[in-house]
Amino acid sequence: MGAAIRTRIVKIGNSQGVRIPKPLLEQSGIHTEVEIEVHGDRLILRAAPKLRVGWDEAFAEMAERNDDVLLDDVSITDWDRVEWEW
Repeated sequence: MGAAIRTRIVKIGNSQGVRIPKPLLEQSGIHTEVEIEVHGDRLILRAAPKLRVGWDEAFAEMAERNDDVLLDDVSITDWDRVEWEW
């Protein structure tokens, strides 16, 4: 671990926050969204994972292999046949 930097908790609207010095952000690689977790008397701050990364490519590959079909059985009810309208 690197050297600790002391800072203050500041009021931000109805909440409170901590200003993170630019060098620490640069070292951490955190740029936008973060996850915050509590461990005892510590707050763990880390970059939030990028959700759905690579999904477009995966779906394109599935379509090429004709593997992009529903896995669930579709059960049509009377309501679907009679009452539903687009």
